[in-house]
Amino acid sequence: MNTLNLTLRKKWFDLIASGEKTEEYREIKPYWIHRLATFYRWLYPDDINNTFDEIAKPKHPDTHQSMFNFSGGKFKHFDTITFRNGYAKNAPTVIVECKGITIGTCRPEWSDNAQGDHFIISLGKILSIT
Repeated sequence: MNTLNLTLRKKWFDLIASGEKTEEYREIKPYWIHRLATFYRWLYPDDINNTFDEIAKPKHPDTHQSMFNFSGGKFKHFDTITFRNGYAKNAPTVIVECKGITIGTCRPEWSDNAQGDHFIISLGKILSIT
């Protein structure tokens, strides 16, 4: 089983644990591209000297979709996501089914009004809470 481990602030942890929040968001930055996708380094060999912001500009100016949607790259597969509320050894955890990863805009009430495209991690059933 392939598990994605993520740490959350209490507000977001509680919403996920209650089943109310069904998406988690991460910014499209090199760190998260490496953790969530398999296309960044090998897909853009000609862009090696460009900044990440230049690489991530929308490919199609008439849409809000990132060029990653049109790249043919792949998102990593995760069976489950283990969310931890903090970094303590005995921090509360919730394990949730992962229904997939896409790119799009965040729901304002679940993201502190984040702007622009983000990775959207779709959450399924809650499997356990400790």
